[in-house]
Amino acid sequence: MSADKYTAIVDKDIADLIPMFFKNRKTELEALRAALASGDLEQVRRVGHRMKGVGNSYGFAPISDIGKMFEDCAKANDAAGIGASLAEYADYLEKVKVVYE
Repeated sequence: MSADKYTAIVDKDIADLIPMFFKNRKTELEALRAALASGDLEQVRRVGHRMKGVGNSYGFAPISDIGKMFEDCAKANDAAGIGASLAEYADYLEKVKVVYE
């Protein structure tokens, strides 16, 4: 993921929602890890599908892109791909910088 993908332009009108947004994303990350560990690929698919919608809605397109990867990998029974997507998601959540406009 290039450095520019770690910058999110977010509407200043929703600035007060962003802390909870990230709290939910970190909870989501843990749920994905648990689902992969238990082999629950349907849960991974469902969470990935939700991520596709929520990321773009808040100005975080990479979350939507990664959600699509989770969904696609789950449909293909690709646990290795899910693992790689988990690493990418964790990295994004750790490094993303929010710019309010």
